[in-house]
Amino acid sequence: MYYSDELIEEIRMRNDIVDVISSYVKLQKKGNSYFGLCPFHNEKSPSFSVTPAKQMYYCFGCGEGGNVYTFLMKYENFTFVEAVKELARKAGISLPEQEMTGEQKKAADVRTRIMEINKLTAKYFYHQLRSEKGRRAYEYLKGRNLEDATIVKFGLGYSNQTSADLYQYLKKQRFGDDIIKESGLITYSEKGTYDKFRNRVMFPIMDVNNRVIGFGGRVMGEGEPKYLNSPETKVFDKSRNLYGLNNARLSKRKYILVCEGYMDVIALQQAGFTNAAASLGTAFTSQHASLMKRYTDEVICTFDSDGAGVKAALRAIPILRQAGLSVKVLNMKPYKDPDEFIKAVGCEAFEERIQQAENGFMFEIEKCKAEYDMNDPDSKTKFQQEVGRKLLVFEDEVQRNNYLDAVSREFMIPSEQLQRLVAAAAITENGAIKRERGEIKSIAGRRKPQESGLQKSQKLLLTWLCENPELYKKISKFISKEDFIDEPYSAIASDVFAQIEQFGECNPAQIMNRFTQMEEQTEAAAIFHTRLQGGEELESRDFAKALEDTVRNVKLHALEEKEKQEKDLKKVQEIWKLKKEWKTKKLQF
Repeated sequence: MYYSDELIEEIRMRNDIVDVISSYVKLQKKGNSYFGLCPFHNEKSPSFSVTPAKQMYYCFGCGEGGNVYTFLMKYENFTFVEAVKELARKAGISLPEQEMTGEQKKAADVRTRIMEINKLTAKYFYHQLRSEKGRRAYEYLKGRNLEDATIVKFGLGYSNQTSADLYQYLKKQRFGDDIIKESGLITYSEKGTYDKFRNRVMFPIMDVNNRVIGFGGRVMGEGEPKYLNSPETKVFDKSRNLYGLNNARLSKRKYILVCEGYMDVIALQQAGFTNAAASLGTAFTSQHASLMKRYTDEVICTFDSDGAGVKAALRAIPILRQAGLSVKVLNMKPYKDPDEFIKAVGCEAFEERIQQAENGFMFEIEKCKAEYDMNDPDSKTKFQQEVGRKLLVFEDEVQRNNYLDAVSREFMIPSEQLQRLVAAAAITENGAIKRERGEIKSIAGRRKPQESGLQKSQKLLLTWLCENPELYKKISKFISKEDFIDEPYSAIASDVFAQIEQFGECNPAQIMNRFTQMEEQTEAAAIFHTRLQGGEELESRDFAKALEDTVRNVKLHALEEKEKQEKDLKKVQEIWKLKKEWKTKKLQF
């Protein structure tokens, strides 16, 4: 679809970015911005910033940024048109039916065609399960006590043992190799083409809107890996989807049971616990937690009771807590998993265990204690110091004191002593946080391509103009939008200068509307969030010097580019003269 610039801007203005993002990410106000844990990469210290004045977000850790459209495109895997439609729906704005541009249609077509392939593939696998070839897989599912109605509800199927059955089926449905390759269901190599899934029970993976976005497969008999997932595609990102959430989000129960695998979810939902969901064979992520936060405030970890399950719970608890979720841990001993528990003692006993689920933080402390020898004074001291450090995760003083009292009672640590340990840990932790943030910057720096000092100067000047439009009066006598040579700085500078000239201020979120590709939006967002090395605030005298140096760098770069393109010797000599003047020129702002 093509929509006018005016309509796109109206929709953006009717959706406050803080309101939209806070429905996905837990944000806390700090100064003029809001901060939270970035939903696009794993981090311990919040570096994800949402600025109401700019109506933009930016992560100082991984560099992701943009306006409200960009966020939905990145988080929900939407196209630009899909993001426009969703935000228009939220704002109650009716959209005109208009034709797509060629580029928009192409992008939408790829996603739509992959969805079509996935839907047909799910039906194909289901029919194979009911065929003679799928008898063994069907008997396996029945042996796991699954009812036919459950098999139908989850669309379970079977992938044949032969190498290219699905590929041949898709070709008969007139799908081309380009789009089949995009679906991730077929492997292409020098030796030929073959199905990604062979001789496996198949689990269609659905998004919250019940669309098939990928598949998981369990091998029948010997073979590795035991479980195999679809690779990531334009419609499937396993770090941001949960198996069974399409059903769990509709459950009347107010909490979500987080399990380890497909069969746990299916067994629980068949037993009436329709609020069960599981990560897709990958480590639990902040994106998973943010996704669940949209539908609940409480999560009960229902991982296996073995060592691996305990480790999984210990990894998930802090991530869930950071997302603003209340966390509990279910004890299923002496049984390994929910399926085994329910088969052995029934649903009522499982419901009782849910009611007895242990607070997530107390579970962490209990497992931490097991690592220390409480009969050894030094070991006991280290345990108590560790408890003091762990209590720092609660920033709210009332909440921290309540947990402090609970830990004091449960683990017999005098309350006053524990308070002193927390205070001592806070002093140490402040230094650790500073070091950790430095590590984040260095890691992010290694990921990003090295930018030149001239590019940094252009970005820095545009950021300053956006944040302080009054600077325009000072610098416009020395520099113009034509002095921003490189793209996308040139296009953005043109908009920034025009807005300030006309309105006296800059609207960066509106400028972002001109970019519909994710890479362009991320790069543009970085331009409006540039800082000097170290990010420190400058005194007025230091800022004046930094501004003078930045303007000079931008101007000299523009002159150098102009010199490269100029063929007239006389004009080249004039540029040489200007460059010489600018290198020593004192700018009076």
